[in-house]
Amino acid sequence: MSTGPPPGGTCPAAGGAPLQPLALPVERPSPLDPPGELARLRAELPVAPLAFPDGPAGWLITRYDDVRAALADPRLSSRRPHLNSHIRASLITPAEMAVLRPPDLLTSDPPEHTRLRRLVSGQFTARRMNLLAERIQAIVDQHLDALAPGPQPVDLMKAIALPVPSLVISELLGVPFTDRHQYQRLTAELLSLNRSREQLLASKAEMKAYLLRLIGIRRATPADDLISGLLQAQQGDPALSDEEIAALAQLILIAGHETTANVIGLAVLLLLRPPRLWDTVRRQPELVDGVVEETLRYATVLQFGLLRVARQPLTVAGQSIAAGERVVLHLPAANRDGARFTDPDDFDVHRTDAGRHLGFGHGPHHCLGDQLARIEVRTVLASMLRRFPDLRLAADPDTLPTHQQRVVHGLAELPVHTTA
Repeated sequence: MSTGPPPGGTCPAAGGAPLQPLALPVERPSPLDPPGELARLRAELPVAPLAFPDGPAGWLITRYDDVRAALADPRLSSRRPHLNSHIRASLITPAEMAVLRPPDLLTSDPPEHTRLRRLVSGQFTARRMNLLAERIQAIVDQHLDALAPGPQPVDLMKAIALPVPSLVISELLGVPFTDRHQYQRLTAELLSLNRSREQLLASKAEMKAYLLRLIGIRRATPADDLISGLLQAQQGDPALSDEEIAALAQLILIAGHETTANVIGLAVLLLLRPPRLWDTVRRQPELVDGVVEETLRYATVLQFGLLRVARQPLTVAGQSIAAGERVVLHLPAANRDGARFTDPDDFDVHRTDAGRHLGFGHGPHHCLGDQLARIEVRTVLASMLRRFPDLRLAADPDTLPTHQQRVVHGLAELPVHTTA
């Protein structure tokens, strides 16, 4: 098997000349559509040489079948020195990263990943999810009750989309909801791409210190929450350190409220924008589950893809990739692949195969919280459709501000009118 091109990531073009590595496409034509350049690459160069801000070039994979297969390929490692090195230069050294945050479910390989996932998945029990489903409905109702009808627009991100999953994940983890302003601030800082090295180091250190303090509290006063459960598991697995529990808690805390909040906001926007599918789904509430899956496909929130490193040589779509080269698996591009989804650029609430999307990943690293996220988004949408049949946008959907400088895509605000 070929070991691929030399460092620099070039590959032969149609005429034999090498292609220069391209920068990752990031400019969106609208808040709901991925960069247009991704469609061209998917059609013409599905494994494209990709320029990295730090070090040699790697590869960008954009087709659904290739991305799905790569997500499950053990030859591609999730271990890497920095989560965002394909979109900004690494600001923190591997040694600093090891001190501030040990490998977690996103950044480890078997057998380490297998051990951590087993411990965490044991906390996502059917009993806990069923209890949370009832609690989620109560939380949603409480926040919708506070949306008093009036002439002034309401920011739905601030009023519903962010606080609901924040409260849910707080209760799941055992993080006091009264601390939400701190952990929401830290989450935004850790996901931001425009922070300085000093700012990033300070945010990481503050988050770690906060979670270690919380672990100490839960060790002294256990409760029926995930952190207490991991501490109990620690007694039977002494290799699970407090630092590992903190890293796992940080991942769940960030993924559990930031990603879900943005899916909620994008789903509401997709239903309210022309041709206003809100009314269609309100009359046919059985479509809500389809709306959830189609939103996860159409408006995939992990906007820059997942980074992997080749552990050994492999070939993807005829392109040789050498051991040690970095590979970006672009989930939004894969979820808009016309070879997998008919009319992929249409938001179709009747789509029967939307659930095949890669919004939660695939393979060993498939998101553990996928069912919890689905319950939350479904509950919010169904409740809002019932309670606010005349909900409408209070701004041009194409001009709404988005999180362009964050790893997770979403709306910075979503102004709506709650009455006609």
